[in-house]
Amino acid sequence: MNIPEYALENLLGYNGRKHILASGYYLKFEVRKVLVSKQVPHGIAYSFTLHEPEGDRILGFDNAHPVPHQGSKFIPPPVASDHWHRTRSDEGRPYKFKSTDKLLLDFFEEVGRALQELDVPFEVVEDKES
Repeated sequence: MNIPEYALENLLGYNGRKHILASGYYLKFEVRKVLVSKQVPHGIAYSFTLHEPEGDRILGFDNAHPVPHQGSKFIPPPVASDHWHRTRSDEGRPYKFKSTDKLLLDFFEEVGRALQELDVPFEVVEDKES
């Protein structure tokens, strides 16, 4: 998979960022360039997560590990490790990586959904970089 340089640089710019919400909830971003492989065909290792003020992860998008196969024996499991965790207890469900922009859009949409379910406003008050 060939990712345009500008898109890769934009995504890499998120590495180490932490968006703090007025409620104390926060979003954490880790992203780095890695060797292309079957598990990481786009060459990007990433973890985008939403956390409670105490630090517990609520949801996340990452490709740190493969996820359990969700299908019949007639449907082959995905080779790529891209997946997302919709809830705290979700072991992960496959995520179809299409582009860096779509990844960010999907993450922020799910954060909005989760915060709305928790009745927590999506109001970023601080942006930290490590």
